[in-house]
Amino acid sequence: MTVLIAGGGIGGLTLALSCQQLKIPFVIFEKTKTLEPLGVGINLQPNAVRELSDLNLKQDLYKIGVETQEFGLFSKKGLEIWTEPRGLAAGYNEPQFSVHRGQLQKLLYDKLIERADWFSIKTGYSVISFENLSNGVKLTCLNKRSEKEETFFGNILVGCDGINSQVRKQMYPNEQPPIWNGAVLWRGITSEAPFRTKASMVMIGHDTQRFVSYPISGPDRNGRSIINWIAELKFDPSNPWPKGDWSKKVNKSKFINQFKNWSFEWINPYQLISDAGDVFEYPMVDREPLEKWTFDNTTILGDAAHPTYPVGSSGASQAIVDSRKLVYHLKKQGLNKSALISYENEMRPLTNKITLTNRQAGPDALLQVVEDRCDGKFIEIEDVISKKEMKEHADKYKTVAGINIQRLNNSKGILSKYF
Repeated sequence: MTVLIAGGGIGGLTLALSCQQLKIPFVIFEKTKTLEPLGVGINLQPNAVRELSDLNLKQDLYKIGVETQEFGLFSKKGLEIWTEPRGLAAGYNEPQFSVHRGQLQKLLYDKLIERADWFSIKTGYSVISFENLSNGVKLTCLNKRSEKEETFFGNILVGCDGINSQVRKQMYPNEQPPIWNGAVLWRGITSEAPFRTKASMVMIGHDTQRFVSYPISGPDRNGRSIINWIAELKFDPSNPWPKGDWSKKVNKSKFINQFKNWSFEWINPYQLISDAGDVFEYPMVDREPLEKWTFDNTTILGDAAHPTYPVGSSGASQAIVDSRKLVYHLKKQGLNKSALISYENEMRPLTNKITLTNRQAGPDALLQVVEDRCDGKFIEIEDVISKKEMKEHADKYKTVAGINIQRLNNSKGILSKYF
């Protein structure tokens, strides 16, 4: 009775930790030989934090990240459009965290090493193919240390191997590459004094040019935090752009001049870019929602199942929720196809809706509304758009993303009934 887990990212590691918590045997396969804290900042919504808290990781999140206090939208002139409290400050029972993606992955991996049997964790194993059997699944991997193929058998296989998932590729061999919407993201981190509440997440600009920023560490003795930032420009999507690769470093001269005049009283995007070290480039991509995740004894979760634009802080959070939901159904029904189908029936419609909503009506959509109505310049925002309209938009997105305050506070952790 074993769960085979392809991929040691945030979703795969959360799935492994959840299996270990409920004593469900598993083996996780991660293609890198050594997990390094790569990437930049991400946000964990209260629904995901609740699940990590149930894995006894909340205090660790305070050590590696920042408890987010505020979310704000600002015009290209740096003028406040909409701000709202987040996490505990908003009335949730759980906080929201801004963290370094690599630090979170390392935390999950280190905890798994502490809690699980050593033979359940295999690094340096790249998935080649799988085969569904009458009573389970066969997984073939390349052992990167020996450069030899090895075969493993389990009851079920879960593809947690990201937007370029090998498991998904075998399920859908004719699927086209990820869909690019024309936007390119450049991401980096800079040591600087935090802005506004000192734990604020802000989006500035509009559809064709924007800047997103938030701290991912508390202030040091000099008052400086590690500030995560994302600079975004939009191009003609009919032109080709290299596929997404978080390890692709570029020279900031490629885009920095577009932000030369972006310096406001409370934040200086141009300076944050100028003072950054390594800068990573990534096109804004997603995939079309699928009509089916589960093929016999194999399913997918996280970015392998529903890659989405990073506009609603839902990517990592949703992978965590997926993992917990899957283990809930495995515990309830056993390691079989029926459990996988129950998981899919619950999660696929919800996540498909998030993907489609993020394309047109994510929380950032109000930026373009204001840009269209006043070119980003105003004296009073309510002369441009009412607070009622903005609140309705924000509340609607929270419901789609599964972070409606009342609903979340009135529910318990996904696996709480089992421990």
